[in-house]
Amino acid sequence: MGMKTKIALGAVVGIVVIGAVSANAGDSDTGTADKGTSASADRQPGGAKDAGAGAGADAGEGKEKAEKAEKAEKKVSQAEQFKAFVEENGTAQEKEAVSHVTKVQGADEQNDILDTADVYTDFTGGIMGEGTGPAKLIASAFADWKQSENGLVTVYDADGELLGNGQF
Repeated sequence: MGMKTKIALGAVVGIVVIGAVSANAGDSDTGTADKGTSASADRQPGGAKDAGAGAGADAGEGKEKAEKAEKAEKKVSQAEQFKAFVEENGTAQEKEAVSHVTKVQGADEQNDILDTADVYTDFTGGIMGEGTGPAKLIASAFADWKQSENGLVTVYDADGELLGNGQF
């Protein structure tokens, strides 16, 4: 083999390896591929629905109940889920601080590589205002609610100015 052929072959192998690694990295985060394959199996002839009338009906009812529960959970905003968690598990100071939370973004999808979440509050004054102390409590409560290998939660005031941040 010539030198140019070896370089070209090395480049092709490198591209294939990078593609394989990136394709596998997306499979383990939420398991959405499993949901798609089971749904497509139900649509195919000879799938689970055709296996038996009694088994198919029971499986369908269980699936419907699970979907309804999932939809009900999605209807509740991330901020409401966070507040409910703190109300049940937080300290009195955390409960007071979290009562000022108006919006939470980024808490629902995590990949443990670089997870970021934003918490918006009704505090004013930015980093020099009244919300700096409670922002640390909010970040701490958020870390109790969500866990990540490498997560960062940022707390903002009503004007979108930074109040504080913390790892979760």
